[in-house]
Amino acid sequence: TYSSEHGASGMKEAVDQLCAQAETVVRKGFNIIILSDRGVNADNIAIPALLATSAVHQHLIRKGLRTLSGLVVETGGAMEVHHFATLAGYGAEAINPYLAFDTIPTLKADFPDDLTLAEAQSRYIKAIGKGLKKVMSKMGISTYQSYCGAQIFDAVGLSSEFVGKYFTGTATTIEGIGLDEVAEEAVRWHGKGYGNLMIYQK
Repeated sequence: TYSSEHGASGMKEAVDQLCAQAETVVRKGFNIIILSDRGVNADNIAIPALLATSAVHQHLIRKGLRTLSGLVVETGGAMEVHHFATLAGYGAEAINPYLAFDTIPTLKADFPDDLTLAEAQSRYIKAIGKGLKKVMSKMGISTYQSYCGAQIFDAVGLSSEFVGKYFTGTATTIEGIGLDEVAEEAVRWHGKGYGNLMIYQK
């Protein structure tokens, strides 16, 4: 995360600092890096998890350090199978979707009477796992290790400059938005979550 005082213009520096910090800790001998956006609050904006993951992944590759460390991503932004697939495809060896797990208990009233919270969370994990297996099998990949960091995606609607820097090696044929627009969208999402708008409840 980074200070909301900097707004959209602070995103680039925040990503650069994140990459530099990751490089520093790997050089110090730490072999697991946890990228977490749990620090998001009214004063701190979350760097989009996929951007943070890929930026660190690519930076460590360029520095010749990627094989010395594993990337764990702890994010509230991972909910659906595609979210997990892209995070894995751009370097996440493990993903903790903490917001999804925190959301499941709030749905307990809609569960069947015999369904426990632990079982509901287990079913969510199983569903995501099956979804990832389906995605990988369509690409002819049989293991998560082979899929992780493989970047088997085409970028649609992202500028070549943006993709070249943060998603290096990804094919892009249709130009589009860059870091500025991604940052502005992150700021908008942050404003909706921590703004002064009234929240409607049933």
